[in-house]
Formats: sequence, structure tokens, C-alpha cells
Amino acid sequence: MPHNAAPQTPEKTAQQGLIYALFAYGIWGLFPLFFKQVSDLPPLEVLAHRVIWASLFTALILTLTRGWKNSIPHLKNPRIWFTLGLSAILIAVNWGVFIYAVSDGQVLASSLGYFLTPIINVLLGTLVLGEKQDKFRKIALMLAGAGVLWQIIALGELPWISLVLACSFGVYGLIRKQAPVDTLSGLLIETLVLSPVALAYWFWLVDTGQDHFLSSSDDAGRMIAMGVLTSLPLLAFAAAAKRLSLTVVGFLTYLAPTGHFLLAVFLYEEPFGIHQLISFSLIWCALVVFSGGAFFARKPG
Repeated sequence: MPHNAAPQTPEKTAQQGLIYALFAYGIWGLFPLFFKQVSDLPPLEVLAHRVIWASLFTALILTLTRGWKNSIPHLKNPRIWFTLGLSAILIAVNWGVFIYAVSDGQVLASSLGYFLTPIINVLLGTLVLGEKQDKFRKIALMLAGAGVLWQIIALGELPWISLVLACSFGVYGLIRKQAPVDTLSGLLIETLVLSPVALAYWFWLVDTGQDHFLSSSDDAGRMIAMGVLTSLPLLAFAAAAKRLSLTVVGFLTYLAPTGHFLLAVFLYEEPFGIHQLISFSLIWCALVVFSGGAFFARKPG
């Protein structure tokens, strides 16, 4: 008779979680590299197809992983549809601005936006949820604010791409917390909410002769790939989140914008002078203070 498999040790579980997390954040960190492949196409068309194919691929993942049993109750819940309808609008804004940033050669701005996101989360927790913040988070907020202010004063411009990415994703996370739904089911509902608009826009492009999807198999393949890349790391992230502590996941979050930053500076050679360095340094200091505070808060004793 076959022996029952021995239960996994905590170390083995954590090791698996780390592999899943590195896979997810690795793909997210390389997103500019992938989306550069469609930078010659109109950003709105790329966004529409990202929504459509992410919806279909997420449905396929749920089928292959037998996840429909958990998803169907959510699909029947009108309150979840309303909540995720709001989050869908925010994620569409986030995706659209990111696609524009990559196509416009502003990957550095997207990096700054995602570095700012944890700080925006703290600010939203304070202003919206009335959460009390410790001294570490207050210092982190001031440092991040100084980093943004430096860009406004020294460079004479509002870093709107960074702020829109950070704020849209921060509010998105806040709304998603209100909906008791797993990651993949949530993505499915959000993309289903957006799909009618995306399909209508696609049909309009076809009708007006502006469509690239049907006119080029190469363009079609690239746009389908963007939808797949939207869903795939979320599956790995969901697996990682079940196996790793919140502290570890929090630290790994910085891998994605770090990837964006390295690609922007060393591959795409975007301008990175002293003023950008000062701005980024202030925000990196904010993240060090924020992460250090979170670590000590969870440390026993």
C-alpha cells in the first residue's frame, strides 16, 4: 500500500512561497520590458485587449485549477459586483497610465509611482479609515512627501504619472479590502465589468479601420500575451501569500518597482540627474523607515 505523503515542514512551505513570490514579482518587475513590445500600438487599444484577454485567461485558470466552486458564490453576489465595479475603474486607470508611461518612455515615473504606493496606503489608512500611525510611519510620510515636493520645486513639474499610479493602486487596494473575494475571482469580476466597454471600443476600431488585432497576427499575439501576463503572476502571488508572512510579502513588494527603475536607468537610459536622485533617495529612505517600523512592530518581545 502506498504511504501517505508526509506533511510539509514550515521551512519547505516558506521555500515554495518564496519561489512563487519571486516568480510573481519578477514578472511584475519586467513589465516595462514586456509592454515595450506593444509601445508602437495605441495605448487605449492595448488596454482594451489587456482587459479582454485577461478576462478569458483568468477564466481558463479557474477552470484548470477547479476554482469555479469558490468563484461562483462571488459571481452571484450583487454587492461584490458593485464594489469590484469601483475597483475595476481604478485598475483600468492604473493599467492605462502604466501602458502610456512605458510607450512614452517614462518608465522611471512608473517606478516612482509603485515605490510611493505603500506610503499612499498609509496615508489612506489615516485619512479614510482613521488608523493611528506610529512614529515610523509618520516619518515615512514626511520623507515621501518631501521627495514628491522636491520634484515639483526642482524640476518644475508635477509627477502626475507617479501620483496617478500610486493613488489609483492605493485606493484600489482600499476598495478590494472591502470585498471578501480571492485574488483570481476578483480579477475575473473586474475584467468582466470592463469587458463590455473594451469590446465596444474594439468593435469601433474594427468598424473605423483602425484595428491592429485583426489586421496583423503579430500584433494580435503581442496583445493576447499582455492579457496572459496580467493573470499569470496573480496566480503565483495568491500561492505565495498563503505560504509567506505579511512581513516577507511586504519586503518583496519593492522588487517590482526596483525592476522598473533598473530597466529605466540602465536599459532605456532615461534621464536620471541629481534632482531625480534626491527625490528617489527621499522616497527610498521613507520605505526603509516604513519597513523597519513594520519589522520591529511584529518582532516579539
